[in-house]
Amino acid sequence: MNRLFLLLIPILTLAACSDPVFTPKPRGFPRIEFPERTNVVETFDQTDCPFSFELPAYYEVQQDTAYFDEAPIHSCWFNLVVPAFDSRLHCSYLPVGTQGKTFDRLRSDAFDLANWHNKKANYIDEIPIKTRNGVEGMLFTFDGPVASQYQFYLTDSLHQHFFRAALYLNTQSRPDSLAPIYEFLRQDVDELITTFRWE
Repeated sequence: MNRLFLLLIPILTLAACSDPVFTPKPRGFPRIEFPERTNVVETFDQTDCPFSFELPAYYEVQQDTAYFDEAPIHSCWFNLVVPAFDSRLHCSYLPVGTQGKTFDRLRSDAFDLANWHNKKANYIDEIPIKTRNGVEGMLFTFDGPVASQYQFYLTDSLHQHFFRAALYLNTQSRPDSLAPIYEFLRQDVDELITTFRWE
């Protein structure tokens, strides 16, 4: 009996040391709590800005106070923040001719800033904007691990005003896991552009 017991111990030890079969767990993503879309919209209409637009009530407007350690070029620079996503739509406005910047120069700057994302983008789509409110511009959408997947600029038909915006999420760029958030915010950006009016 003792011999049988002594033989079973090494056999059981060897059996216990064999490679176990592991089953990988499926990929998990954090649950996203989207703000509730209701019919409640707010009109952005500030005295320093010669335009207005509608945005959902879950946005917060934060005045931009610094531009590379200096004051912003114009008082109508602000961020539209969605705290639930830690996202910001950086918005800037300049009357054409400010600091000698022509409309062509401002438009070229917008294209340069968009093309800067070519380092990481799989592709860039340029979508012309023309609304029934007399608003013109260009929407840039990016695919790939870029810092900003949506940027756009808007102007009036006489090219006297120039508004530019870029959407950023304060997180590492992971297109697959952030896709639902970008799609949610894209609808807000589309609505902002549709309701945008020059005063």
